[in-house]
Amino acid sequence: MQIQTVQTQTTSAQPTLPLIEKQIWHWRGYQIQYAVQGEGKPLVLIHGFGASIGHWRKNIPVLAAAGYRVFAIDLLGFGGSAKPAIDYHVELWRDLLKDFWAEHIQAPTVYVGNSVGGLLCLMLLADYPETAAGGVLLNPAGGLNHRPEELNLPLRLVMGGFNRLVRSSLGTLVFNQIRQKARLRNTLYQVYCNRDAVTDELIDLLYEPSCDEGAQKVFAAVLSAPPGPTPIELLPRIQAPLLVLWGEADPWTPIAGAKVYQQFADRLDVQLIPIPATGHCPHDENPEVVNPLILDWLKTQPHSQT
Repeated sequence: MQIQTVQTQTTSAQPTLPLIEKQIWHWRGYQIQYAVQGEGKPLVLIHGFGASIGHWRKNIPVLAAAGYRVFAIDLLGFGGSAKPAIDYHVELWRDLLKDFWAEHIQAPTVYVGNSVGGLLCLMLLADYPETAAGGVLLNPAGGLNHRPEELNLPLRLVMGGFNRLVRSSLGTLVFNQIRQKARLRNTLYQVYCNRDAVTDELIDLLYEPSCDEGAQKVFAAVLSAPPGPTPIELLPRIQAPLLVLWGEADPWTPIAGAKVYQQFADRLDVQLIPIPATGHCPHDENPEVVNPLILDWLKTQPHSQT
């Protein structure tokens, strides 16, 4: 297993970013929003909880300009996709992504995912290896939600009470408090080292989908959903190469979680790169570092070269 160190540079300038044209695909009767740019070998970008296509706005144009056909998708329940009142679980989104691949791509694909999106990448590589040329994981989550055994007793009781509250008759009131722009900003300040990266544009990207009909019920359903498989359960079934990029200052998925990938270094092609002074969303907080790292790694992969 290769472990590389990188230097980061904090910048406050916010470049003007090109608009990302959105398209609609229908899956199982639900409207799914996606975007595609560029020509070449396919990449699929998979966002995390509460995010959307727009969270990749600093990555899509760069990756596409480098000679790749870049797809990004709003998972069911998020962004511009439908928000039905159904049971949500990672297997639902995995199958959504598999069916999207079957209809729109049909070629070995590198999946790129942040947080829960990183877990979905692992699931696709393990469960549908015929679709995959590799995976790029950015601060990958260990589950959709914390498992009870992962929390100490006081925190377990607090989280259990909160989950019951958001599913109760007070759920809408709680959700409307959580999604206020000031609260969103304060939450992002916890997980972005560079506060200049927490822009009004980013707040709007997270806030606007929360205004959609059904958003509160999606929030409650996802918080009470099963966590899904763990990386340690999935990695033994993966053959494709992995690039793991990890913001070292992430309080939500601490870099200690990268140890699980080191355990499989003797049988799996894994490159781990810690990114200093960067939090939970390195692709958005530090794209000047992340984009070149992804492109340099892709050049080393025979199925992903342009």
